[in-house]
Amino acid sequence: MGIMTVAPIGDTPEEARPYFRQAAEILHEIKMELPEHPLDKLSMGMTLDYHIAIQEGATIVRLGTAIFGSRPPGRTY
Repeated sequence: MGIMTVAPIGDTPEEARPYFRQAAEILHEIKMELPEHPLDKLSMGMTLDYHIAIQEGATIVRLGTAIFGSRPPGRTY
């Protein structure tokens, strides 16, 4: 259990860093307030920015595009 975030799409992966850093800080604050709960998951980062997410403490990343390829144009899920 923990928290998950998805950063806004930016021009570069580096633009996601402040969002990931803030998510890590929020998780830390929650853990300090609720030490009896095992909150150790930090899910953030996707194919284009996962390396930044890992640098900022991600324990789970989502790599769908890297594994399955891009979605067909115009298709939403």
